[in-house]
Amino acid sequence: MFKTIIWATDGSDHADRALPYAKGLAQEDGATLVVLHIVQRIASGRSMGLTLNADEDELKAKVKNVATGLADEGLNVSLKIVTELGSHPAHDIADVAVDVGADLIVAGTRGHTAIGGLLLGSVAQRLLGVAPCPVLVVPAVKAAGGKP
Repeated sequence: MFKTIIWATDGSDHADRALPYAKGLAQEDGATLVVLHIVQRIASGRSMGLTLNADEDELKAKVKNVATGLADEGLNVSLKIVTELGSHPAHDIADVAVDVGADLIVAGTRGHTAIGGLLLGSVAQRLLGVAPCPVLVVPAVKAAGGKP
């Protein structure tokens, strides 16, 4: 069913929780799995162009290691790290999806409430509105019961 699947990751546990879904679907369909990391940058003031994460080099290394591990498991993997300053990470993900001809985007979410998502500008929430293909959003797991 799917030929090209994007796993969008910011290196967080929330993104990591979505990886088994992306991996499983890619294995099932023999699809290419595009491991995608968008480097988020500050777009205003004196800090314009600086990364939001002080540990960005470590995040990039982690993402590269995950991609290598997936390839070692026999998956057809490509790695894309976007470093240009875009309008919003969700739009950058959507642009890459168009470029690679993605059939599906898989991403995690922090599990903000609807109000929290509106206030915090959830990447996953915005991605649902701008993606050129279906999006599978894997929710955060509640600590208490282990259920989403």
